[in-house]
Amino acid sequence: MNHTGQRQRLRAILAGSQCLSPASVYDPLSARIAEAVGYEIGMLAGSVASNTTLAAPDLIVLTLTEFADQIRRIMRASNLSLLVDADHGYGNALNVMRTVQECEHAGVSALSIEDTVLPTPFGQSGESYTSIEEGVGKMKAALAARRDQSLVIAGRTSALKKEGTEGAVARAKAYAATGVDAIFLVGLEKLEQLDAVRAAVKLPIIIGSAPASLKRDDLAARGARILLQGHQPVAAAVKALRDIYTHLYKGGAPADYKDKVATADEIERLTGGESYKKWQRDFLR
Repeated sequence: MNHTGQRQRLRAILAGSQCLSPASVYDPLSARIAEAVGYEIGMLAGSVASNTTLAAPDLIVLTLTEFADQIRRIMRASNLSLLVDADHGYGNALNVMRTVQECEHAGVSALSIEDTVLPTPFGQSGESYTSIEEGVGKMKAALAARRDQSLVIAGRTSALKKEGTEGAVARAKAYAATGVDAIFLVGLEKLEQLDAVRAAVKLPIIIGSAPASLKRDDLAARGARILLQGHQPVAAAVKALRDIYTHLYKGGAPADYKDKVATADEIERLTGGESYKKWQRDFLR
C-alpha cells in the first residue's frame, strides 16, 4: 500500500501553526473508532504496544516484528496518519535502520528514535542516555534507511529529566544537524525550556507530555505541533473490560450493561459489515 498521502498530511500539520493531539490507538478497531470520531492523527506508543500485544509492561520485551505487525494491522484498517514511538530502534544504529525499514513498510507516517539506553542494563536502576555521538549515529542511520522521503523521522530525547535544559538543547541541536524532520521532547515542565530548545532548533517540536498549566496556544507559538495526552483510551478499555467481566462472572445480566456497550449496528459499521455482505453476495453465491 502507498501511504505517502497520510505522510504528507502529517507533514502539513508539522508545517502549520497549531498544536494538535493524536488519538492513542492500539489495534485496528480502536483506530477505526478514532477515525470515525474525526481524528486524522493516531499514535501507537511502545508502551501501549507492549501492554496490548503481550500484556507486558514497557520494558522492551516487545520485538520489532511484533511492533511492525501491529502497525500493519492498524494501517490496513484505517486511514490515520500514524505516529509511532520506535523507542531506541531496538538496538544500535544498524538495528535502527531495520526498524525504519519495517515501520515504513508497515505504513507509519512518522516515527521517533530516542537516546535512552534500552533495555535497562544489568545492575542499573533509573534512566540513562546514550552519548550524543551515538544518538547522532542513530539519527543518521534512520535517515539513510528511509525510502519514502515523506516519512517523518523525529529525534527524541528525555534529557530534560536528568541533564536539564542545557543538555536537552545540546542533544536537540546535534540531532537537528543530521537532518531529522522534528524534535520530540519528553519531560517538558516549563515554557522556558521550550523557548531554549526553540531558540537553538527551528524544527517542529513534538511534546511527549506537558503540565496542564501550559496552554496549547503557548506551546504552538513556540513551535510545538503535536502534544501527546497520554493513553487514557487503553486505560478506559481495561476498566470497561474488568467491570463487565466482573459483573457477568458474578451472575449479573447482560442487559444491565445495555446502555454502556456499543450496539450491534455500531459494531457492524466499524467492522465494515455492509462491505462484507456485498462480497459474500458477489463471491460466495
